[in-house]
Amino acid sequence: MSREAVVAHLEALGVAYEVVDCDPDFADTANFCERYGYPMEASANAICVVGKSAERPMACCLVLASMRLDVNGVVRRRLGTRKASFADAATTVERTGMMIGGVTPFGLPPGLPVWIDAQVMECDQVIIGGGSRDCKILCPPASLLAIDGAEVVDNLARPAP
Repeated sequence: MSREAVVAHLEALGVAYEVVDCDPDFADTANFCERYGYPMEASANAICVVGKSAERPMACCLVLASMRLDVNGVVRRRLGTRKASFADAATTVERTGMMIGGVTPFGLPPGLPVWIDAQVMECDQVIIGGGSRDCKILCPPASLLAIDGAEVVDNLARPAP
């Protein structure tokens, strides 16, 4: 997914955002936050999860970097499968057009659900993937609600150990 496609989606939604450039070698959240001075508590990971069934349902889950996604509880039940797992890099690219480290809920294919942990909505601003590993998107959490199929989910994530 190109930066231009993500920005075009943001512009079409008419939401507040800022593109933040970054070195692709520092795109992974912990490295990005350390290098560029963003707190983990205001950084969110867009994580693709697939259900282990014939249909292979997928959802993009947005959780604060300081939290752990409840894949085997809340996510699995919402997908309607007996098991679920993080999508691997190849599946993520195939189904979203984005590389891990750059996944964003903006510009996803139509019909892919976006589940946002309720704690993300408590941030003033949140920094998330930008669609590629060379940028991030800084926006108020309300901008996320403009995405078709976006839904706030209580307890989607738990505190990281």
